[in-house]
Amino acid sequence: MPEYLAPGTYVEEVRGDVVPIEGVGTSTAGFVGLTERGPLQPTLVTSWLEYQRRYGDVVPPRVSVLPLSVQGFFANGGQRVYIARITRKNATRAEITLDGDGAPKVRAVGPGAHGNRIWVQVSKSSMGGEKKFRLTIYYYRDRVVEPPLDLRKYPPDVTEEFDDLSADPQDSRFASTVVNASSYLVALEWPTPTPGVPTIPEQPEPKALADGGDGEDPLTAEEFEGTKDRTPDKFTGLGAIGTIDEVAILAVPDAVNTVLLPNKADRTTVVDKMLQQCRDLHDRFAILDVEPGQANITANAASQVPSRSEHAAIYYPHLRVLDPTSRQAVLVPPSGFVAGVYAFNDTTRGVHKAPANYEVRGILTSDIRPGEGPLEFTVGQGQQAILNPLGINVIRDFRSTGRGVRVWGARTISDNAEWRYINVRRLFTFVEESVDKGLQWVVFEPNSEPTWARVRRTVDTFLERVWRDGALMGGSKQEAYFVRCDRSTMTEDDINNGRLICLVGMAPVRPAEFVILRFSQKTVEAAA
Repeated sequence: MPEYLAPGTYVEEVRGDVVPIEGVGTSTAGFVGLTERGPLQPTLVTSWLEYQRRYGDVVPPRVSVLPLSVQGFFANGGQRVYIARITRKNATRAEITLDGDGAPKVRAVGPGAHGNRIWVQVSKSSMGGEKKFRLTIYYYRDRVVEPPLDLRKYPPDVTEEFDDLSADPQDSRFASTVVNASSYLVALEWPTPTPGVPTIPEQPEPKALADGGDGEDPLTAEEFEGTKDRTPDKFTGLGAIGTIDEVAILAVPDAVNTVLLPNKADRTTVVDKMLQQCRDLHDRFAILDVEPGQANITANAASQVPSRSEHAAIYYPHLRVLDPTSRQAVLVPPSGFVAGVYAFNDTTRGVHKAPANYEVRGILTSDIRPGEGPLEFTVGQGQQAILNPLGINVIRDFRSTGRGVRVWGARTISDNAEWRYINVRRLFTFVEESVDKGLQWVVFEPNSEPTWARVRRTVDTFLERVWRDGALMGGSKQEAYFVRCDRSTMTEDDINNGRLICLVGMAPVRPAEFVILRFSQKTVEAAA
């Protein structure tokens, strides 16, 4: 309470009665799996080109289907995805120590045999100076070149150049600061407290990093789950994705890769960990895949659905795409492509719209040979009548009617009718998280009528906007939702124990899953 001691006019700024609630993002995805190269800590990429710069290109599907799934995510309208790269337990990082007293060690970004195809060259800085040098990085994606390296004969796939680097930590061009922040291939480490300038030869000659390896141990669910070390650069896999609040869509396409994970128990464990994360965090939704080769899925459809969850949906069948490296048609799980459909739907229509009846892009558009089209198996109306009630969403081929291949299902795998539809579950998640973040200012405010009234007005203002966007049923606000925060929601014991309880009810829109058109004959009556 301000003090007024002298007569006069006083100007004060007071907080508004309604604190705006900003809707949280719902279109950011999180993918976990193997890549050609790249860091282990989850990193945000916003385009396929950026993914290629940071994680490399497509790898054979038997190695991992993650790159093709990321490509499908962006092809279908996705814009933001965190990639959590994993490796085998005994994978090693390639490195080399440059010549010179106190010279730095050059290490590949992330473990893997790809590091052995990285070459480094030290030369004179174009700006001159005793403690200045230039570092050039060459990378060969799938070619092993024996020294000495002939750049004219073997032009590299990727080249990075860092000029005017300094060995002085106080310099703005200190090599570790510049290279580690900008390079997609290597990082510098000085083994001594006092950094030294690497030896600059008269005839600069590239040298290859060594001792990198992909590891020979078979992959298990443990690698996908992630390490237990929560150090930022060591916390990996699903565990690391779980620490990123922006992630709203979760996908692990390799969870059904029977070549990568031949053990059925490991594949089941990965899916269970995904469902557990979505259930515990309550702010994300998992997209699952049916395992490949399920030609007669209707005979054992129930066994294809993991433990029931309102925070996940499952899709069938696999999609056939063109592998840009081998130029062969390959099968990939649909989860990455469907995640892009989710993201596109959220940004163009809103999270309340069911992410279905969208054409799947980035797949084959014609048959390679009879019976081998864009889908692993063609699903008809009769088969979907069996799969749909079980919560298996089908991707259907409507090319004969000129509508392409479309996502033709919008159900979760929950056995609770209230959470049957994907858009209903994700709408509530969106509203709950938005209101939770928007009401953080209430903590430690007086638990009394004025605060309750402000909470009601703040939440009401946000929900009115949600209703006007078409996310809620009803011709009026009163029909669409209610907000209660008063003596009817709190007892005296609640108030005495510091609990402020706000009750919110919403009438979400549900998709028109079955459109029924009824026709009848009408007799023309004679005019009077």
